[in-house]
Amino acid sequence: MNTKVTRPTMDDVADKAGVSQMTVSRVMNGKGYISKEVRDRVKSAAEEIGYVQNRLARGLRSEKTPLIAVVLPTLGNSVFNDVLSGITDALTDQGCRPVFGVTEYSLEKEDALVRDLLSWRPSGIILAGLEHSDVTRKAIAAAGVHVAEIMDIDGAPISVAIGLSQTAAGIATAKHMLAKGHRRFVYAGSQSGQDLRAGKRLEGFRQTLREAGATLLSQDISEKPSSMMEGRRMTSDILARPVKPDAIYYSNDDLATGGIMHCLSEAIRMPQDIALAGFNGLPFLDALPVRLTTIQTPRYEIGKQAGKFISRPSDDHSESSARTIDLGFKLCEGQTC
Repeated sequence: MNTKVTRPTMDDVADKAGVSQMTVSRVMNGKGYISKEVRDRVKSAAEEIGYVQNRLARGLRSEKTPLIAVVLPTLGNSVFNDVLSGITDALTDQGCRPVFGVTEYSLEKEDALVRDLLSWRPSGIILAGLEHSDVTRKAIAAAGVHVAEIMDIDGAPISVAIGLSQTAAGIATAKHMLAKGHRRFVYAGSQSGQDLRAGKRLEGFRQTLREAGATLLSQDISEKPSSMMEGRRMTSDILARPVKPDAIYYSNDDLATGGIMHCLSEAIRMPQDIALAGFNGLPFLDALPVRLTTIQTPRYEIGKQAGKFISRPSDDHSESSARTIDLGFKLCEGQTC
């Protein structure tokens, strides 16, 4: 025998709390002044009877929801975990919630994901990077939602770009390594080169070497996702070649840490035999026996600034004048370079 489940309603919460349905609505939506005693009573009543607000129904009435779509390239390392934490903290303060998806650095996946997330009628969308297909740009324009692009400021944003200059980070690393006397370099990357921000860093790095008369022996880009194991394997292959570099520039700290592990296991001195440099300044680096030279990025702050921007009232957004918010970076000199 099928028994239809009857879900608790706002009226049920109102009866339980001894208040009006309008009061329950105001408490649930955070609108208007309600005393703490009444708020607590309403929330306790809702919890006791198992009431959950139907935010989608509310969104359908108002043509928007308290959701913010967040599109990230990966959760495979802590870089974007930090960004997502900043976004979530900022949105929570504004009574919004993130709904997110992962593209694994694929523009085709981004197209599909953006269209799917926009079907939930979010109030805004946060995208990683500045390079998007016409499909994605048209979908966002048609939805009329606010947009924030994060992690990169080297380009023209749709509305606002929040992050750092990836090109400048590559230039800063190259200048530091050149100042240490290194002249022959290899670049080690991953994701089949689909990480466009890593590509911008490489271009800045490569141009700086060229201007200094130094040599980039090769650009080794693995098809596999970034990992310490892949970094260790790539470093082993690079150092087994007849013509060895003075230094290896890795696209991120995961790969660079793998390089450190290979050098330690083979008694290769850093930086005397080989210099290593990474990117991101991840917290786990503090646990390594050798400090990695790297670029520290403000990942949490990027997420928090994006969350604050995207959750502002409509009147606070100026979509007619795209702008950038440069949060900068810091070169952290370690023992590997």
